[in-house]
Amino acid sequence: MKICIDIRCLAEGRRTGVEEYTRYLLDNLFSIDKKNEYVLFLNSWKKTKVNLSWLEKYPNVKVKKFSFPNKLLNLMFWYCGWPKIDHLVGGADAVFSPNIIFGNASAKTKSVITIHDLSFFRHSEYFSWKRKWWHIFINPKKICCSANKIITVSNSTKNDLISLYKIKPEKITVIPSAVADNFRVIDRNDGKLIKVKEKYNLPYKFILFFGTIEPRKNIVGLIRAFNLLQAEQAETPGVLNFRHPVSKWAQYNLVIAGEKGWMNEEINDEIANSPFREKIQIINCVPDEDKVYLYNLASLFVYPSFFEGFGFPPLEAMKCGVPVIVSNNSSLPEIVGDAGIIIDPDKPDEIFLAMKEILENSKLRNILIAKGLEKSRKFDWKKTAKKTLKVLSI
Repeated sequence: MKICIDIRCLAEGRRTGVEEYTRYLLDNLFSIDKKNEYVLFLNSWKKTKVNLSWLEKYPNVKVKKFSFPNKLLNLMFWYCGWPKIDHLVGGADAVFSPNIIFGNASAKTKSVITIHDLSFFRHSEYFSWKRKWWHIFINPKKICCSANKIITVSNSTKNDLISLYKIKPEKITVIPSAVADNFRVIDRNDGKLIKVKEKYNLPYKFILFFGTIEPRKNIVGLIRAFNLLQAEQAETPGVLNFRHPVSKWAQYNLVIAGEKGWMNEEINDEIANSPFREKIQIINCVPDEDKVYLYNLASLFVYPSFFEGFGFPPLEAMKCGVPVIVSNNSSLPEIVGDAGIIIDPDKPDEIFLAMKEILENSKLRNILIAKGLEKSRKFDWKKTAKKTLKVLSI
């Protein structure tokens, strides 16, 4: 069987959720399947930033790279229904797209697409006008309806496809994503922990957020919750109703890490107006090799997003032995379960109380760490790859 995989999402060399999913899924897919032939479709008018040298170890995998202007190619796909991706790569029995993108496959060729979320439909207010028009133009519903099979990374996304796009349930297969094996609990004596701490000038104790810095992640709500935490002052033992002017949680900082997204002016304003802005640190560029150390150095991980199709960061944090707090919406309760504290993202005071409870209750903290480690073991890229191969092969 010859399977074509559209890897245009990797062309820019970024490592956001879709790119992480594509990179790890394909690496595990190719490692378990030596029988089928794979051809990867890549197009970029400009020089690509992606490093595909990792594919050299797979003899049954080839890359077909084209240099068409992307806007012209997309117009041809959309308005002319031509060219067909399977024809461009020399024929294929199936065409698999790891995310929503313009493209066409022949009627005789099976088409499979992964839908990560419908956030652009559920929460369009968190998208720039450029992104809104792009989603209107690409018409995700039409793409979903024309696909032979759809993979979703969570039951939450499956339910959205059924309720919002009226997709038949039997057309959808839920295959959860996973995180890389390098996310793990690191020995406290590991010298790299100190190096990473010094590299980013991190405090001894801090609360961590990791993800794209954009409105949908509800970073403004997290900052307001952190303000409440810092504003709580310590009571003096034995003295009724007397409070010190120093916060009970003064030793904790807030670290916001991740790539800059769009529409983040309100986030910047919230930090600038915070009375505790000197205790809030932003790190925009964290190389993959540093992420695991950043998680291990954190005292607590908070992810109060308004919507997630899967949510890699909470799972990464749990795998690193960090207690997590996540929102009570979309896929997050499904991914975290009882291994974390679930909060209402619209209520900063609820986020604050959850942070306070974990920080001052060592028993609860240890329970969440143990449950988080156990829960994270259920997500495995090899399992994901095997289930994906089954969908592609049927």
